[in-house]
Amino acid sequence: MAYELDEAGKLRLQKYFDDTIGACLRDKRQRASYAIYALGILGEGERKSCEPIAARACGTPREVANMHSQLVYFLRSSPWDARRVRLVAAKYAIAALEEREPVINWVLDDTGFLKQGTHSVGVQRQYTGSAGKTTNCQVGVSLSVATRTAHVPVDFELYLPASWTENAGRRAEAKIPEEVTFQTKIELALKMIERAVDAGLPGEVLLADSAYGESHHFRETVRLLGLDYAVGIHAPTKVWLLDAAGRRHGDAVSAEALGQALGPRAFRRVTWREGTGKKLHSRFCFRRVKVACNDGIPPAKHEAVWLMSEWPLGEPKPTKFALTTLPRRMSKKRIVRTVKERWRTEYAYEELKGELGLDHFEGRSFPGWHHHVSVVLSCYAFVIAERVRHFPPSAGRQALDAALDLAA
Repeated sequence: MAYELDEAGKLRLQKYFDDTIGACLRDKRQRASYAIYALGILGEGERKSCEPIAARACGTPREVANMHSQLVYFLRSSPWDARRVRLVAAKYAIAALEEREPVINWVLDDTGFLKQGTHSVGVQRQYTGSAGKTTNCQVGVSLSVATRTAHVPVDFELYLPASWTENAGRRAEAKIPEEVTFQTKIELALKMIERAVDAGLPGEVLLADSAYGESHHFRETVRLLGLDYAVGIHAPTKVWLLDAAGRRHGDAVSAEALGQALGPRAFRRVTWREGTGKKLHSRFCFRRVKVACNDGIPPAKHEAVWLMSEWPLGEPKPTKFALTTLPRRMSKKRIVRTVKERWRTEYAYEELKGELGLDHFEGRSFPGWHHHVSVVLSCYAFVIAERVRHFPPSAGRQALDAALDLAA
Protein backbone atom coordinates (compact mmCIF):
# COMPACT_ATOMS: atom_id res chain seq x y z
CA MET A 1 0.00 0.00 0.00
CA ALA A 2 1.47 3.35 -0.99
CA TYR A 3 0.41 6.90 -0.28
CA GLU A 4 2.05 10.12 -1.39
CA LEU A 5 1.83 13.02 1.03
CA ASP A 6 -0.35 15.46 -0.89
CA GLU A 7 -0.40 19.21 -0.43
CA ALA A 8 -3.09 18.95 2.22
CA GLY A 9 -0.96 16.43 4.12
CA LYS A 10 2.11 18.64 3.92
CA LEU A 11 0.09 21.53 5.28
CA ARG A 12 -1.16 19.31 8.13
CA LEU A 13 2.40 18.33 9.02
CA GLN A 14 3.60 21.93 8.93
CA LYS A 15 0.62 23.12 10.96
CA TYR A 16 1.18 20.31 13.45
CA PHE A 17 4.82 21.33 13.95
CA ASP A 18 4.21 25.09 13.90
CA ASP A 19 0.90 25.45 15.72
CA THR A 20 -0.07 22.28 17.60
CA ILE A 21 3.34 21.39 19.06
CA GLY A 22 4.81 24.82 18.44
CA ALA A 23 2.37 26.33 20.92
CA CYS A 24 4.09 24.27 23.65
CA LEU A 25 7.56 25.62 22.85
CA ARG A 26 8.94 28.93 24.04
CA ASP A 27 10.64 30.44 21.00
CA LYS A 28 11.75 29.99 17.40
CA ARG A 29 14.94 28.19 18.39
CA GLN A 30 13.03 25.52 20.33
CA ARG A 31 10.52 25.13 17.51
CA ALA A 32 13.32 24.79 14.94
CA SER A 33 15.15 22.19 17.06
CA TYR A 34 11.92 20.26 17.59
CA ALA A 35 11.17 20.23 13.85
CA ILE A 36 14.67 19.03 12.95
CA TYR A 37 14.59 16.28 15.57
CA ALA A 38 11.02 15.23 14.76
CA LEU A 39 11.75 15.04 11.03
CA GLY A 40 14.77 12.90 11.89
CA ILE A 41 12.53 10.61 13.95
CA LEU A 42 9.99 10.36 11.11
CA GLY A 43 12.58 10.04 8.35
CA GLU A 44 14.75 7.23 7.11
CA GLY A 45 17.85 5.96 8.88
CA GLU A 46 18.49 3.13 11.31
CA ARG A 47 19.45 5.28 14.31
CA LYS A 48 17.11 7.98 15.61
CA SER A 49 19.44 9.79 18.02
CA CYS A 50 21.07 13.23 17.92
CA GLU A 51 24.29 12.48 16.04
CA PRO A 52 22.86 10.47 13.11
CA ILE A 53 19.90 12.87 12.83
CA ALA A 54 22.34 15.80 12.63
CA ALA A 55 24.46 13.95 10.07
CA ARG A 56 21.43 13.32 7.83
CA ALA A 57 20.28 16.94 8.14
CA CYS A 58 23.62 18.64 7.32
CA GLY A 59 26.17 18.65 4.57
CA THR A 60 29.55 19.44 6.17
CA PRO A 61 31.29 18.13 9.30
CA ARG A 62 31.18 21.58 10.91
CA GLU A 63 27.45 21.90 10.28
CA VAL A 64 26.94 18.41 11.71
CA ALA A 65 28.86 19.31 14.88
CA ASN A 66 26.86 22.51 15.37
CA MET A 67 23.56 20.75 14.70
CA HIS A 68 24.48 17.92 17.04
CA SER A 69 25.20 20.39 19.85
CA GLN A 70 21.91 22.18 19.16
CA LEU A 71 19.89 18.96 19.39
CA VAL A 72 21.70 17.75 22.51
CA TYR A 73 20.94 21.07 24.21
CA PHE A 74 17.30 20.89 23.08
CA LEU A 75 16.87 17.50 24.71
CA ARG A 76 19.04 17.80 27.79
CA SER A 77 18.92 21.43 28.87
CA SER A 78 16.33 23.47 26.97
CA PRO A 79 13.38 24.35 29.28
CA TRP A 80 10.22 23.01 27.63
CA ASP A 81 7.32 21.09 29.10
CA ALA A 82 7.48 17.46 27.94
CA ARG A 83 4.16 16.59 29.57
CA ARG A 84 2.38 19.42 27.80
CA VAL A 85 3.77 18.25 24.45
CA ARG A 86 2.56 14.70 25.13
CA LEU A 87 -0.91 15.93 26.10
CA VAL A 88 -1.31 18.19 23.07
CA ALA A 89 -0.14 15.38 20.77
CA ALA A 90 -2.55 12.96 22.47
CA LYS A 91 -5.50 15.27 21.91
CA TYR A 92 -4.49 15.69 18.26
CA ALA A 93 -4.46 11.93 17.67
CA ILE A 94 -7.65 11.36 19.67
CA ALA A 95 -9.52 13.96 17.60
CA ALA A 96 -8.63 12.00 14.45
CA LEU A 97 -9.51 8.64 16.04
CA GLU A 98 -12.90 9.80 17.23
CA GLU A 99 -13.91 10.83 13.73
CA ARG A 100 -14.05 7.09 13.02
CA GLU A 101 -14.91 5.40 16.32
CA PRO A 102 -14.95 6.17 20.05
CA VAL A 103 -12.01 5.83 22.41
CA ILE A 104 -13.12 3.27 25.00
CA ASN A 105 -10.05 1.71 26.61
CA TRP A 106 -6.97 2.97 28.41
CA VAL A 107 -4.09 0.51 28.47
CA LEU A 108 -1.34 0.53 31.07
CA ASP A 109 1.92 -1.31 30.47
CA ASP A 110 5.68 -1.00 30.79
CA THR A 111 8.59 -1.72 28.47
CA GLY A 112 12.36 -2.04 28.74
CA PHE A 113 15.10 0.01 27.10
CA LEU A 114 18.19 -2.20 26.90
CA LYS A 115 21.40 -0.41 27.85
CA GLN A 116 25.13 -0.96 28.25
CA GLY A 117 26.93 0.48 31.27
CA THR A 118 25.65 2.14 34.41
CA HIS A 119 25.32 5.86 33.59
CA SER A 120 22.01 6.09 31.68
CA VAL A 121 19.43 7.46 34.10
CA GLY A 122 17.39 4.73 35.79
CA VAL A 123 19.45 1.86 34.43
CA GLN A 124 20.11 -1.24 36.49
CA ARG A 125 19.69 -4.99 36.22
CA GLN A 126 15.94 -5.48 36.42
CA TYR A 127 13.23 -7.59 34.84
CA THR A 128 11.60 -6.41 31.63
CA GLY A 129 8.97 -8.24 29.63
CA SER A 130 10.53 -6.81 26.46
CA ALA A 131 13.49 -9.16 26.90
CA GLY A 132 11.62 -11.74 28.98
CA LYS A 133 14.39 -11.75 31.58
CA THR A 134 16.38 -9.70 34.08
CA THR A 135 18.90 -7.59 32.21
CA ASN A 136 20.63 -4.20 32.23
CA CYS A 137 17.94 -1.76 31.18
CA GLN A 138 15.73 1.22 31.88
CA VAL A 139 12.00 0.63 32.35
CA GLY A 140 9.32 3.04 31.18
CA VAL A 141 5.66 2.89 32.23
CA SER A 142 3.16 3.95 29.56
CA LEU A 143 -0.50 4.87 29.29
CA SER A 144 -2.23 4.40 25.94
CA VAL A 145 -5.72 5.10 24.64
CA ALA A 146 -7.43 2.69 22.28
CA THR A 147 -10.39 2.42 19.98
CA ARG A 148 -11.58 -0.87 18.53
CA THR A 149 -8.90 -0.69 15.81
CA ALA A 150 -6.26 1.85 16.86
CA HIS A 151 -3.90 2.26 19.78
CA VAL A 152 -1.92 5.40 20.79
CA PRO A 153 0.47 5.78 23.74
CA VAL A 154 -0.21 9.20 25.25
CA ASP A 155 2.01 9.34 28.36
CA PHE A 156 5.25 7.82 29.64
CA GLU A 157 7.19 7.86 32.90
CA LEU A 158 10.68 6.54 33.60
CA TYR A 159 10.91 4.20 36.58
CA LEU A 160 13.77 5.27 38.84
CA PRO A 161 15.01 2.53 41.21
CA ALA A 162 16.05 3.54 44.73
CA SER A 163 19.66 3.08 43.63
CA TRP A 164 19.12 6.30 41.65
CA THR A 165 16.73 8.34 43.76
CA GLU A 166 18.74 7.81 46.96
CA ASN A 167 22.18 8.52 45.46
CA ALA A 168 23.02 12.24 45.47
CA GLY A 169 25.86 11.86 42.99
CA ARG A 170 23.75 9.98 40.48
CA ARG A 171 20.89 12.47 40.89
CA ALA A 172 23.17 15.39 40.12
CA GLU A 173 24.81 13.68 37.15
CA ALA A 174 21.45 12.74 35.61
CA LYS A 175 19.79 16.09 36.44
CA ILE A 176 16.99 14.42 38.39
CA PRO A 177 14.77 17.23 39.75
CA GLU A 178 14.61 17.65 43.53
CA GLU A 179 10.88 16.97 43.61
CA VAL A 180 11.32 13.55 41.97
CA THR A 181 11.45 10.85 44.66
CA PHE A 182 11.26 7.08 44.54
CA GLN A 183 7.93 5.87 43.20
CA THR A 184 6.83 2.35 42.39
CA LYS A 185 5.59 1.53 38.91
CA ILE A 186 2.07 1.41 40.36
CA GLU A 187 2.45 4.93 41.76
CA LEU A 188 3.77 6.20 38.42
CA ALA A 189 0.85 4.51 36.67
CA LEU A 190 -1.76 6.06 38.95
CA LYS A 191 -0.27 9.53 38.45
CA MET A 192 -0.57 9.13 34.67
CA ILE A 193 -4.16 7.93 35.00
CA GLU A 194 -4.98 10.90 37.24
CA ARG A 195 -3.43 13.29 34.71
CA ALA A 196 -5.47 11.76 31.90
CA VAL A 197 -8.67 12.06 33.94
CA ASP A 198 -7.88 15.67 34.85
CA ALA A 199 -7.19 16.44 31.17
CA GLY A 200 -10.58 15.02 30.17
CA LEU A 201 -9.21 12.36 27.83
CA PRO A 202 -11.98 10.01 26.68
CA GLY A 203 -12.05 6.44 27.98
CA GLU A 204 -14.10 4.10 30.12
CA VAL A 205 -12.10 0.96 30.89
CA LEU A 206 -8.54 0.66 32.24
CA LEU A 207 -6.63 -2.45 31.13
CA ALA A 208 -3.44 -3.64 32.85
CA ASP A 209 -1.49 -6.83 33.51
CA SER A 210 -1.03 -8.60 36.84
CA ALA A 211 1.93 -6.40 37.88
CA TYR A 212 -0.70 -3.70 38.45
CA GLY A 213 -3.89 -5.73 38.80
CA GLU A 214 -2.60 -7.56 41.88
CA SER A 215 -2.64 -4.30 43.83
CA HIS A 216 -5.90 -3.74 45.72
CA HIS A 217 -4.92 -0.07 46.14
CA PHE A 218 -4.46 0.24 42.37
CA ARG A 219 -7.84 -1.32 41.60
CA GLU A 220 -9.65 0.79 44.18
CA THR A 221 -8.02 4.02 42.98
CA VAL A 222 -8.99 3.31 39.38
CA ARG A 223 -12.61 2.92 40.53
CA LEU A 224 -12.45 6.14 42.57
CA LEU A 225 -11.26 7.91 39.42
CA GLY A 226 -14.46 6.82 37.67
CA LEU A 227 -13.15 4.03 35.45
CA ASP A 228 -14.02 0.37 35.08
CA TYR A 229 -11.07 -1.99 34.95
CA ALA A 230 -10.04 -5.31 33.46
CA VAL A 231 -6.75 -6.36 35.01
CA GLY A 232 -4.70 -9.51 35.20
CA ILE A 233 -4.06 -11.30 38.50
CA HIS A 234 -1.83 -14.18 39.55
CA ALA A 235 -3.09 -17.73 39.88
CA PRO A 236 -2.65 -17.84 43.72
CA THR A 237 -4.83 -14.74 44.29
CA LYS A 238 -7.63 -15.76 46.64
CA VAL A 239 -11.29 -15.00 45.97
CA TRP A 240 -14.68 -15.81 47.44
CA LEU A 241 -17.19 -17.30 45.04
CA LEU A 242 -20.57 -15.53 45.23
CA ASP A 243 -23.95 -17.17 44.95
CA ALA A 244 -26.88 -15.84 42.90
CA ALA A 245 -27.81 -13.43 45.71
CA GLY A 246 -24.26 -12.02 45.84
CA ARG A 247 -23.39 -13.77 49.12
CA ARG A 248 -20.01 -15.40 49.77
CA HIS A 249 -20.04 -19.14 49.23
CA GLY A 250 -17.53 -21.22 51.15
CA ASP A 251 -13.96 -20.28 51.99
CA ALA A 252 -11.67 -18.08 49.93
CA VAL A 253 -9.71 -20.14 47.38
CA SER A 254 -7.08 -19.32 44.79
CA ALA A 255 -8.24 -18.33 41.32
CA GLU A 256 -6.44 -21.36 39.93
CA ALA A 257 -8.05 -23.76 42.43
CA LEU A 258 -11.50 -22.35 41.67
CA GLY A 259 -10.99 -22.88 37.94
CA GLN A 260 -9.85 -26.46 38.45
CA ALA A 261 -12.76 -27.17 40.80
CA LEU A 262 -15.25 -25.90 38.23
CA GLY A 263 -13.71 -28.22 35.64
CA PRO A 264 -13.38 -27.99 31.84
CA ARG A 265 -17.14 -28.18 31.26
CA ALA A 266 -17.59 -24.76 32.89
CA PHE A 267 -15.38 -23.21 30.21
CA ARG A 268 -16.73 -22.08 26.85
CA ARG A 269 -14.85 -21.41 23.64
CA VAL A 270 -14.70 -17.74 22.64
CA THR A 271 -13.13 -16.25 19.50
CA TRP A 272 -12.00 -12.69 20.09
CA ARG A 273 -10.50 -11.69 16.72
CA GLU A 274 -9.01 -12.79 13.43
CA GLY A 275 -5.27 -13.39 13.72
CA THR A 276 -2.68 -13.84 10.97
CA GLY A 277 -4.15 -16.68 8.98
CA LYS A 278 -6.37 -17.99 11.77
CA LYS A 279 -8.93 -17.03 14.38
CA LEU A 280 -7.71 -16.37 17.90
CA HIS A 281 -9.74 -18.34 20.41
CA SER A 282 -9.56 -20.08 23.76
CA ARG A 283 -11.85 -21.36 26.52
CA PHE A 284 -13.14 -19.01 29.23
CA CYS A 285 -15.18 -19.17 32.40
CA PHE A 286 -16.80 -16.26 34.28
CA ARG A 287 -17.79 -16.22 37.92
CA ARG A 288 -18.88 -13.44 40.27
CA VAL A 289 -16.39 -13.14 43.14
CA LYS A 290 -15.01 -10.87 45.79
CA VAL A 291 -11.26 -10.65 46.25
CA ALA A 292 -9.94 -11.71 49.64
CA CYS A 293 -8.04 -8.55 50.62
CA ASN A 294 -6.16 -8.09 53.87
CA ASP A 295 -7.04 -4.40 54.08
CA GLY A 296 -9.08 -4.26 57.28
CA ILE A 297 -12.32 -3.56 55.39
CA PRO A 298 -15.22 -6.02 55.95
CA PRO A 299 -15.58 -8.32 52.90
CA ALA A 300 -19.24 -7.31 52.58
CA LYS A 301 -18.11 -3.81 51.60
CA HIS A 302 -15.82 -5.00 48.81
CA GLU A 303 -17.11 -4.69 45.28
CA ALA A 304 -18.30 -7.81 43.47
CA VAL A 305 -16.39 -8.35 40.23
CA TRP A 306 -16.08 -10.87 37.43
CA LEU A 307 -13.26 -13.39 37.64
CA MET A 308 -12.39 -14.34 34.07
CA SER A 309 -10.38 -17.57 33.86
CA GLU A 310 -8.80 -18.88 30.66
CA TRP A 311 -8.12 -22.59 30.06
CA PRO A 312 -6.42 -23.01 26.67
CA LEU A 313 -6.91 -26.25 24.78
CA GLY A 314 -4.14 -28.69 25.52
CA GLU A 315 -3.33 -27.23 28.93
CA PRO A 316 -3.88 -29.32 32.07
CA LYS A 317 -5.37 -26.39 34.02
CA PRO A 318 -6.41 -22.74 33.66
CA THR A 319 -3.43 -20.49 32.91
CA LYS A 320 -4.62 -16.87 32.91
CA PHE A 321 -6.87 -14.91 35.22
CA ALA A 322 -8.35 -11.42 35.21
CA LEU A 323 -10.66 -9.33 37.36
CA THR A 324 -13.07 -6.90 35.78
CA THR A 325 -15.79 -4.51 36.87
CA LEU A 326 -17.39 -4.50 33.42
CA PRO A 327 -21.19 -4.61 33.76
CA ARG A 328 -23.10 -7.87 34.04
CA ARG A 329 -25.24 -6.93 31.05
CA MET A 330 -22.16 -6.97 28.77
CA SER A 331 -21.76 -10.18 26.77
CA LYS A 332 -18.96 -12.52 27.79
CA LYS A 333 -17.55 -12.37 24.27
CA ARG A 334 -17.28 -8.60 24.46
CA ILE A 335 -15.57 -8.81 27.84
CA VAL A 336 -13.02 -11.27 26.43
CA ARG A 337 -12.38 -8.97 23.48
CA THR A 338 -11.91 -6.02 25.82
CA VAL A 339 -9.44 -7.85 28.07
CA LYS A 340 -7.46 -9.08 25.07
CA GLU A 341 -7.04 -5.51 23.77
CA ARG A 342 -4.21 -5.09 26.27
CA TRP A 343 -1.84 -7.19 24.19
CA ARG A 344 -2.01 -4.68 21.33
CA THR A 345 0.31 -2.43 23.34
CA GLU A 346 3.18 -4.70 22.33
CA TYR A 347 2.57 -3.86 18.66
CA ALA A 348 2.66 -0.15 19.49
CA TYR A 349 5.98 -0.66 21.32
CA GLU A 350 7.36 -2.53 18.30
CA GLU A 351 6.39 0.31 15.98
CA LEU A 352 7.69 3.00 18.33
CA LYS A 353 11.02 1.24 18.75
CA GLY A 354 11.45 -0.25 15.30
CA GLU A 355 10.29 2.72 13.22
CA LEU A 356 10.56 5.82 15.41
CA GLY A 357 13.55 5.09 17.63
CA LEU A 358 11.81 5.17 21.00
CA ASP A 359 14.72 3.24 22.53
CA HIS A 360 17.49 5.01 20.58
CA PHE A 361 18.14 7.84 23.05
CA GLU A 362 21.86 7.90 23.85
CA GLY A 363 21.86 10.65 26.48
CA ARG A 364 22.03 10.02 30.20
CA SER A 365 19.84 12.71 31.76
CA PHE A 366 16.35 12.54 33.22
CA PRO A 367 15.07 15.58 31.25
CA GLY A 368 16.69 14.29 28.06
CA TRP A 369 14.96 10.90 28.31
CA HIS A 370 11.53 12.48 28.80
CA HIS A 371 12.12 15.04 26.04
CA HIS A 372 13.17 12.34 23.56
CA VAL A 373 10.20 10.14 24.44
CA SER A 374 7.83 13.10 24.13
CA VAL A 375 9.08 13.95 20.63
CA VAL A 376 8.68 10.30 19.61
CA LEU A 377 5.14 10.13 21.03
CA SER A 378 4.19 13.37 19.26
CA CYS A 379 5.49 11.95 15.97
CA TYR A 380 3.57 8.72 16.51
CA ALA A 381 0.42 10.72 17.23
CA PHE A 382 0.75 12.41 13.83
CA VAL A 383 1.38 9.08 12.10
CA ILE A 384 -1.68 7.50 13.72
CA ALA A 385 -3.82 10.48 12.75
CA GLU A 386 -2.67 10.12 9.13
CA ARG A 387 -3.27 6.38 9.25
CA VAL A 388 -6.88 6.69 10.33
CA ARG A 389 -7.52 9.40 7.74
CA HIS A 390 -6.22 7.39 4.80
CA PHE A 391 -6.34 3.68 5.60
CA PRO A 392 -9.17 1.31 6.58
CA PRO A 393 -9.05 -0.44 9.98
CA SER A 394 -7.77 -3.67 8.39
CA ALA A 395 -4.71 -2.05 6.79
CA GLY A 396 -2.46 -3.17 9.65
CA ARG A 397 1.31 -2.77 9.55
CA GLN A 398 1.37 -1.68 5.90
CA ALA A 399 -0.57 1.40 6.93
CA LEU A 400 2.12 2.40 9.39
CA ASP A 401 4.88 1.90 6.83
CA ALA A 402 3.02 4.01 4.30
CA ALA A 403 2.23 6.69 6.88
CA LEU A 404 5.90 6.85 7.85
CA ASP A 405 6.85 7.17 4.19
CA LEU A 406 4.45 10.04 3.70
CA ALA A 407 5.70 11.82 6.84
CA ALA A 408 9.38 11.46 5.98
